[in-house]
Amino acid sequence: MRRTPMSRRAPAAAPDSHGHASTRLRLLADISFALASSLDAEEALRRLSHRLVPQLADACVVDLVDGERIRRIAVTHRDPDRALRVMGPGLLPGPDDSADPLARVLRGAGPLALASPARAAEPGSLEAVQQDLYRILDAGPVLIVPMRARRQVLGALTLIRPPQAEPFDAEDQSLASDLGHRAGLALENAQLYAFQQNTAEQLQRSLLPDLSGLDWLPLAARYSPARERAEVGGDWYDAFPLPVGPTVLAIGDVIGHDLAAAVRMGQLRNMLRALAYDSGDTPAGVMRRLDRVMQGLTSIELVTAVIAQLQAPPAGPWTLTWTNAGHPPPLLTLPDGTAQLLEGGHAPILGLDPATPRTDAHIAVPPGATVLLYTDGLIERPGEDIGHGFTRLRQHAANLASAPLSVFCDELLDRLTTGYQDDVALLAFRVPHRAPVTPDSP
Repeated sequence: MRRTPMSRRAPAAAPDSHGHASTRLRLLADISFALASSLDAEEALRRLSHRLVPQLADACVVDLVDGERIRRIAVTHRDPDRALRVMGPGLLPGPDDSADPLARVLRGAGPLALASPARAAEPGSLEAVQQDLYRILDAGPVLIVPMRARRQVLGALTLIRPPQAEPFDAEDQSLASDLGHRAGLALENAQLYAFQQNTAEQLQRSLLPDLSGLDWLPLAARYSPARERAEVGGDWYDAFPLPVGPTVLAIGDVIGHDLAAAVRMGQLRNMLRALAYDSGDTPAGVMRRLDRVMQGLTSIELVTAVIAQLQAPPAGPWTLTWTNAGHPPPLLTLPDGTAQLLEGGHAPILGLDPATPRTDAHIAVPPGATVLLYTDGLIERPGEDIGHGFTRLRQHAANLASAPLSVFCDELLDRLTTGYQDDVALLAFRVPHRAPVTPDSP
């Protein structure tokens, strides 16, 4: 047979080689986008798995190191039924004492290409689990690459082709190793972000008050961090008795969505407690003092807040007195299902001018009535008029007027925060039928 000279074969091979390279570049770009499009690391890795099949292999398995065990988070195959049959329990035996190729890669052995994965295995071992995987997926050539970041192996990608397929060549291995490295970096970044977010959220929760000292007043409080934007904010609430007379209830929002906002929130709440407890002033007076101290002694810039006092005079109904600094108005829900916004006592937000005039509003509240203080995340929706949010709030609160206070808060959160963008804080209290007994009470 006469051979074709290399100089004549090259032009015909060049277009195919160019197309092959272009396909792989597109695959890299597609997978990079998939890894960067979600802060949920496991969801991003599942997307990666789906993009690798059938571009690079007939099946892809994603495993993560989880302490001393291996957690299998994704199995993708051309035939979805096969993938379902092998997904099984998420936790597998750990890699420490196993000679299985997956365990070796997770211990740092680097990419491993297997021409034939069949081997003997002890029942219940990682090798046995892997052999079941290979058998059900009808495995031929196998390539296992680490997901590595900063010299630490966080997991592995296992690529599987059918028995008749070509083995993974050097180019395949180089591409898969690159993908594993990108996946490892994405996984590390997501884990670091989740750790920082959890730390910030726990700090914010720790700065919120313990309300157990007001046993005579039915109280319920909720704090829910943003779902769409994984950040903490400056939402806060508080409730505490004064030495003589009313009980103070407050809610507010320090402008910002970061750890600094959460720290400023704690600082502001402590100032409010000290000013209200020491001065014995009305809500408007306390708000003026808070504005002056905030602007004079702190770096806190803008704050919305409601400060209220609930008092049971010797004779007559309970009285609620409040003032509002640019915050959504409190909601009063009566036992008969009537719900109204308490829009009095309104003035600009804190941080603009400490000389801003502020006034108190008053209303008599009957026993069994529920007063709700809340932050704007409960009612605001992007692109929607705020009036729709207030209408929804009144309607749902009216329907829940007779529900236990904890159910009242939980249901409002569940019904009103689907797809919300912001943190939400709630503080609700139900006016008791009897005034609290104090040492001076007859």
